[in-house]
Amino acid sequence: MDTLVTTHELAEQLGTPGLHVLDATWFGTLPGADARDAAAEFAAGHIPGAAYLDLGRLGQTAAEGEIPGIARHLGALGIDDAATIVLYDDSPFHTAARAWWLLRRFGVTASLLDGGIAKWRAEGRPLQAGEGAQHNEIRHVTFDGSRMRTKADMLENIDSAAEQVLDARSAPRFDGTEQDPRGLPTGHIPGSFNLPYNKLFTADGTWKRGDALRAAFEESGIDLDRPIVTTCGSGVTAAVLAFGLHLLGRDSALYDGSWTEWASDPRTPKATVTL
Repeated sequence: MDTLVTTHELAEQLGTPGLHVLDATWFGTLPGADARDAAAEFAAGHIPGAAYLDLGRLGQTAAEGEIPGIARHLGALGIDDAATIVLYDDSPFHTAARAWWLLRRFGVTASLLDGGIAKWRAEGRPLQAGEGAQHNEIRHVTFDGSRMRTKADMLENIDSAAEQVLDARSAPRFDGTEQDPRGLPTGHIPGSFNLPYNKLFTADGTWKRGDALRAAFEESGIDLDRPIVTTCGSGVTAAVLAFGLHLLGRDSALYDGSWTEWASDPRTPKATVTL
């Protein structure tokens, strides 16, 4: 199955043995964010046969480095070693990309539904209510930290410039002209580039492809032929950029602590844009 799956392709393959569709919707914890309950919205209506992937819990388990915990979490969703996984979301943060990145760290390959459940609904496709079944499968996972970057790595990179740093936050937050929603210092990691994650999508919420996607990255100042590490506010939308790069055949790393960790440390340098 391709990395990006259309709603038409998924509709044709629903019910295929071994196909697992996971709802990876997450709404974040930013001050002032909409108080939406992803699990409740899943129970109210989801793609038929889908299971709810608790992205917050998955991320916490991954942060703790619990390989058995990741295996149990996936096994409870019925995902064994032979599973084909398609992820979707209904979040403004396009959190299916975050789920894709987390799973990839543990050797689990997944695809994304292009346009998510919003496109599925807009096309009048069927929905199913209910919380989804629990299973007791066994999923083997292995940890790969090669695509992760720490604060220490990012500090060293300021001097070495070995990797280009690409920030997924909005331009005002990157520039330092807008207050940080968590009350942290404003600005960005010195030397980094800015590509707001929403610039990777078309008007109907589907991903840009080919030349249009490539242009979005190049217009940010990034050289696609050089190493790239993505960052954002808390590591979520940085995964959107990572997936976009993946669609272009480019591998990238991700600074999971992102601006929340960086700005919380008074010793780290912060840059702003002078207008």
